[in-house]
Amino acid sequence: MRVHLDGPVDVEGFRREARRLLARQVAPHCIEWSCGAADRDGATGSLWHQPASGPGPDSGGTPGETEALPPPVRVPAEFAALCEKALLHAEPQRFALMYRLLWRLQHEPGLRHDPLDADMLRARQLAKAVQLDIHKMRAFVRFTRLADDRHVAWFEPAHHIVEANAGFFARRFAQMRWAILTPRGSVEWDGSALRFGPAADRRERPPPDAGEHLWLTYYAHIFNPARLKLAMMRREMPRRYWHNLPEAALIEPLSRQAAVRSRAMVEASPTAPRRIRAPIALHPQPPSPQAVPLSLEELRAGAQACRACPIGALATQAVCGEGPLAPGHMLVGEQPGDQEDLAGRPFVGPAGQLLDRALAQLGWPRDSLYLANAVKHFKYELRGKRRLHKTPGQREAEACGQWLDHEIRLVRPQALVALGATAARALLGRPVAVQSERGAWLDERSDGLPVFVTLHPSALLRLPDEERPAAWQRWLADLALARMGQSRP
Repeated sequence: MRVHLDGPVDVEGFRREARRLLARQVAPHCIEWSCGAADRDGATGSLWHQPASGPGPDSGGTPGETEALPPPVRVPAEFAALCEKALLHAEPQRFALMYRLLWRLQHEPGLRHDPLDADMLRARQLAKAVQLDIHKMRAFVRFTRLADDRHVAWFEPAHHIVEANAGFFARRFAQMRWAILTPRGSVEWDGSALRFGPAADRRERPPPDAGEHLWLTYYAHIFNPARLKLAMMRREMPRRYWHNLPEAALIEPLSRQAAVRSRAMVEASPTAPRRIRAPIALHPQPPSPQAVPLSLEELRAGAQACRACPIGALATQAVCGEGPLAPGHMLVGEQPGDQEDLAGRPFVGPAGQLLDRALAQLGWPRDSLYLANAVKHFKYELRGKRRLHKTPGQREAEACGQWLDHEIRLVRPQALVALGATAARALLGRPVAVQSERGAWLDERSDGLPVFVTLHPSALLRLPDEERPAAWQRWLADLALARMGQSRP
């Protein structure tokens, strides 16, 4: 029995004919599959679902006679996707292979659990090759702009993937009128709809435009000879694509010069490190190393320009305190976090939200406090795109100590509350065991300001869920003592 499909990508035709053949119990070895451009009518119902009603094409029945409805064809969900992908391969026997697998799935239930079956392995190889060709088309299509503002590209796919890939380019270049010509078919996008056409000839490829020259200039400038790996390049960009890529002409000359350029880079003298931010003067007059900020604005400018430790060059900005002058309490934390670094305000991240919750429960208005940090810049470690908090070292905290001292002098608080060990050490000038010294006022500063030590709110966030309620209540009790001043000497 010969089965003729409308074309090399007539997947719907294959589904229709395969369902009819399976219903008639036609064995795979009795079928010869072919495809061409002949126009055929008929239903294009899904292979996997029951058709509505009516005689099927070539059913052999007389007019008015209704052919018995074939039973539904049940296949694993992953096989449906595998079939649609494998049928786009250029392999001439792909239709016979996929029908044979459909037949075997109906007659050999154990096939779906056999990972080493030869037919199934071959189908997966076809599908994998098609998926790779789809990926390469998306990577290597190069558009050329024509005089009428249309963009045309020439590409030579290994398989019948033009229609399968058209939706990607329509979404990617939705605002552009474009066409992709290939020897396996063509597709055009007019800004609202896709139109598919016949195969094209390489002679229809448009000539280079001004954009190609800019692309070659950019490619030559980003080429890094020290990272050249020709074997990996050929694996990711096979040679069969090179003759259609403008930048391919630069690969060989740039590769020949790579060794010389790499050696020159190694032998070159080191360049001086570039400051990310220029220092900002504290006063209109030429500043001296002993310059002292006379206002909170000058304090912020000086902290922003500070490079006494490496943190200042990597953070987004310095984060000084906020609140009223001459407050009853100045709360000092460790350092700004990720959200504080971006916003330029202290205690606005998760720890700050927990502090706000505690203050609200105690009836302690936040705007009556001055909130600050011992270290003014965010120290972090990159994990992918995330910036994870890192505790500042002792030298980094000491380098920032002058800014905290200036801030205390300018704000003039009546009492200091140290949130955590870093803040306690900065305020008392010695190591502090927070758990053993928390909950009491300490009178050790030379300026006479009392210091109350308790946990940083981030310490509660790190506790296991079962320990958090008790720790929360004890922390609230600490803050209540700090507010009331009951334990002050």
